[in-house]
Amino acid sequence: MTSLFEPVGTLGLLSLSPPGWGGSLLVGLLRSVEIAAGAYAIGLVIGIIGAYGKLYGNEVVRDVFALYTTLVRAVPGLVLILILYYAGPAALNGLLVQFGFDRVTLPQMPVGIMVLAVVLGAYMTEVLRGAILAVPAGQIEAARAYGMTPVMMARRITFPLMMGNAIPGMANLWLNATKDTALLAVIGFNELTLTAKQAAGTTKAHFMFFVASGTLYLIISFLSGRIFAWLERRARKGQPAVTSAGTL
Repeated sequence: MTSLFEPVGTLGLLSLSPPGWGGSLLVGLLRSVEIAAGAYAIGLVIGIIGAYGKLYGNEVVRDVFALYTTLVRAVPGLVLILILYYAGPAALNGLLVQFGFDRVTLPQMPVGIMVLAVVLGAYMTEVLRGAILAVPAGQIEAARAYGMTPVMMARRITFPLMMGNAIPGMANLWLNATKDTALLAVIGFNELTLTAKQAAGTTKAHFMFFVASGTLYLIISFLSGRIFAWLERRARKGQPAVTSAGTL
């Protein structure tokens, strides 16, 4: 039997069909994007609630969110992922057993999404809180003078004015989310990084597969950067031009 390297060659290992690993890498990339998108969406919801809680909640609510953001940002992401991935399902099964129910095995992808969302939500809270604080106080006072309800004020004043300041930070968090999916490889989640590692281990072409996976991450980052730059331009439409090193 001929060796794997002889019929396909080095670059042939990246072909989409077996014995190439290109198709598997694309599937891993798709799974990375799926879990990043799910975590980002849930993290955004957590961030909105956390930002408003820290700014307008009562003392207990503010303290709870302050503790949450402080702990998450102080502990390395990999450690948090390991704790949440194993402790979360264990706590749930403990409650089920306590009330007479059978243990359950949670699907890997939803657990991975929730774990990353909890981490992402803490950073999103601070990004959105800072963006809300950047809204001119005069605009808020004028809205209150017109008798706007808090919901109407948020929809017509706060959100439109804060988005221009929030989008650069939100773009960075999205890029972090796509890269942090690689941390799930330590718990066996078969995303792009673990797929590249498996391909490298099987073919011994370590450099090629890790460069290939890095290139795929780079493509996602480039495309995401263009999309968020467009969103920021739309959000700042009609506002004074802002020039900063952090603007995409």
